[in-house]
Amino acid sequence: MNEVRIGIVGIGNMGSAHAKSILAGNVARLTLGAVCDIAPEKLSWASENLPGVPQFSDYHEMFASGLIDAVLIATPHYLHPTIAIDGFAAGLHVLTEKPAGVYTNQVQMMNDAAKASDRVFGIMYNQRTNPQFQKIREIIKSGRLGECKRLIWIITNWYRTQAYYDSGTWRATWAGEGGGVLINQCPHNLDLWQWMFGMPTRVRATCHYGKWHNIEVEDEVTAYAEYANGASAVFITTTGEAPGTNRLEVTGDRGKLVWEEGKLTFYELAVPERETCFTSKEGFVTPEMTVHDVPVEGEETAHNGILLNFTNAILDGEELLAPGEEGICGLTVSNAIHLSDWTNDWVTLPIDSDKFEAMLNERRKNSHVKEHAVSEIADLRGTYNSRWSVR
Repeated sequence: MNEVRIGIVGIGNMGSAHAKSILAGNVARLTLGAVCDIAPEKLSWASENLPGVPQFSDYHEMFASGLIDAVLIATPHYLHPTIAIDGFAAGLHVLTEKPAGVYTNQVQMMNDAAKASDRVFGIMYNQRTNPQFQKIREIIKSGRLGECKRLIWIITNWYRTQAYYDSGTWRATWAGEGGGVLINQCPHNLDLWQWMFGMPTRVRATCHYGKWHNIEVEDEVTAYAEYANGASAVFITTTGEAPGTNRLEVTGDRGKLVWEEGKLTFYELAVPERETCFTSKEGFVTPEMTVHDVPVEGEETAHNGILLNFTNAILDGEELLAPGEEGICGLTVSNAIHLSDWTNDWVTLPIDSDKFEAMLNERRKNSHVKEHAVSEIADLRGTYNSRWSVR
């Protein structure tokens, strides 16, 4: 192989953007082999905007066509694992949009299918291409920050209007999306949290459902997490504040990293805080420190960067920046936050996946997805046509 032919399942907002970019030649050695969507209007759009690209309304037919080597999944969330599993069974390499899925049981099945195959499996965690987040992770992993003590992420610049939520009958419903700000806007942040700082051991959280909008899922979340070494994390997010904030602080024994408005600052202590605490003879002391504006090389390559890395992994064996199997990590934190709120209790990780799935299914049964929504997405209660059935 000297190129990868990729097929896209789902050509809505993200799928169509990927299709146009690939067709324009923005990703070296990656070509658009075919597209698939169940909506006739999406296929009409493809006829006008993707000239010469074969179209399918059944992804199984696209998988069996011989036209593609890999698949990019850009469908509603619940369908990601099902289509990925079918892709591996068809011998295809798989790249899925975020989130990996809605609940960890289905994502674990997807990961098992990936492990049993010899195919490349990636996830569209394009924020991992941001050199500033890479630098934060590098400083933490190198030990330069010392023993980690606390992470605080206020991410409230996800502002959405009621018109946004009204734009699709499946939006902001348990049956349609499987959640609100956690599952739709924040998968990248939750992934970066654990990618940089590690997975917590337990979570306590509060979610507010339809607090700022006429929706049934959460639009405001405050979560507190603890780690085995005594460190803690606080995560605050909402789609109902303006102006919003996007500020990340990571504190360790040797200083503090602050990222806000595209600027990364390192407050580096001359002496570790723990040493100062137990050796200083003064009760009130300001530890000596140096403030660095951390230089960061490179530019964020975003979605095309992940697509290029995925292509290079298939053709050259390049290491994946965002392995698909890691999608379960951020989702586990998301599920833990929901489960903590639903049970009004601490949730220990790894979570009780069966308990979470059962409680989610109760919400899906009572979801307010309108009946005609099945024309927009697969019936996520499992009664849609068998082409896109949910397992």
